[in-house]
Amino acid sequence: MDNADVFFHQIGVPFRLARGQGLRWDRNTPTMKITFCGAAGTTTGSKHLIEINGVRILLDCGLYQGRRKEAMERNRDFPFDPAQIDCVVLSHAHIDHAGNLPHLCKRGFSGNIYATPPTRDLCSIMLPDAAHIHESDIQWLNKHRKREDLPLLLPSYTKLDAENCMKQFVTLSYNRPMIIADGVSLTFIDAGHILGSAQVILDLEERATGKRSRLLFSGDVGRPENDLLEAAAPSADVDYVIMESTYGGRKHELPAQTSEHICHLIRLIQQRRAHMIIPAFAVERTQQLLYTLDKLRAENCFSPVPTYVDSPLAVRATEIFRLHLEDLKATVRESVFMRNDPFGFEGLHLVRSVDESKSLNKIKGPAIIISASGMAESGRILHHLRNNVSNEDNIILFVGYCAENTLGWKLRNGNPKVNILGDEFAVNAQIETLDSFSGHADHDELLAYFDRIKGSKQRVFLVHGEPERSSVLCEALKERHPQGKVEVASMMQSVEL
Repeated sequence: MDNADVFFHQIGVPFRLARGQGLRWDRNTPTMKITFCGAAGTTTGSKHLIEINGVRILLDCGLYQGRRKEAMERNRDFPFDPAQIDCVVLSHAHIDHAGNLPHLCKRGFSGNIYATPPTRDLCSIMLPDAAHIHESDIQWLNKHRKREDLPLLLPSYTKLDAENCMKQFVTLSYNRPMIIADGVSLTFIDAGHILGSAQVILDLEERATGKRSRLLFSGDVGRPENDLLEAAAPSADVDYVIMESTYGGRKHELPAQTSEHICHLIRLIQQRRAHMIIPAFAVERTQQLLYTLDKLRAENCFSPVPTYVDSPLAVRATEIFRLHLEDLKATVRESVFMRNDPFGFEGLHLVRSVDESKSLNKIKGPAIIISASGMAESGRILHHLRNNVSNEDNIILFVGYCAENTLGWKLRNGNPKVNILGDEFAVNAQIETLDSFSGHADHDELLAYFDRIKGSKQRVFLVHGEPERSSVLCEALKERHPQGKVEVASMMQSVEL
């Protein structure tokens, strides 16, 4: 062991973290540096690089989602050398935060990926699924490129790459500090966004100056009234904040309004003998929808209607929810234990095979079809939209955020025609939105969350928001917190602290 290896062995960091992974012992760097490599000026592709004591720590490694050409370029090219990253700290399993991990590992990253146990388990199904979608997308593009005599494309990573990167995960439960690098201690606390989602607390000591500070990365902040999860935990003694701003300037509907509207829409499709198509993320959103539908049905809000979850990923994710009941609200745990399972009510059909999925196109009469992905960018939802979007009797219900230029965003914003899997379709179906199902806190809830962050908060950087949303929240926080500096982070901005 050399001196560096001895030090890391003594503080409990795995031996392989210290050897051969590009650690830089630049003792002349007097300050910590943050570089915003993604989710700055947009809501996707979360990546924030922390450099301290010659160590590089990447907060999240998400896929950028948007226009195909731009997305492929951003996801293919890292603004840093993956082999020089020492470790990754992952806030949660959503693809815009975790989806580019297989590519990072393929390109030479060999360090630890720190995550909560539920996040690790969700990534074990979500990353291979995303890789399969990516490979299928490249295959579809190559068919067209071959006809036009264009060079064929290669996938950035494969399902096997996704499975291999799971070997690098190291799990850490909430409120259990762990030293992950020289002068860096990591603590996860609950973010209330999805199962296992975490706020990241890094306690930092700069070796060159002896300066100590605490950085909080919010990850995605959940709503305090979530049916399944507890609210985001408060934090203390925070000096620097990297905070999401997805719903800056916007307010979600009240729960009572949501319930009334859902019941109204379901009664409409029953009268019309039509379909309600709900694009929903396989993780948390689908489970929350099932919980709500079960609750409203028990309250006789509407008569029973066949409900289909057409997403193998969502089915597997629901099983992971059952494995981690300790991270759900007590009321949900009790429901599962008492066998009044909100994730398996009468009339619910869990669709796994492709043939079962195709058979849904032949359904007559009212039906609810919940399918991934939530932004309608990939997966089985595309086939259901193809078959239902032009029928004026049908309802397309969006229950969460859609990034700009995604198919979901175009439908939500009233585009009269949309392109789905290479063909154009008229949008005649009734388009509805319910942002109260969002896993993201709204403007007022973000302000309340910020107030629960105690400490000097001398620098606050807003990320994960479209420019207009981030700017509105920035102005509100400046008024609320004049003693600190609040700013909207920009792409590839580097800040020394």
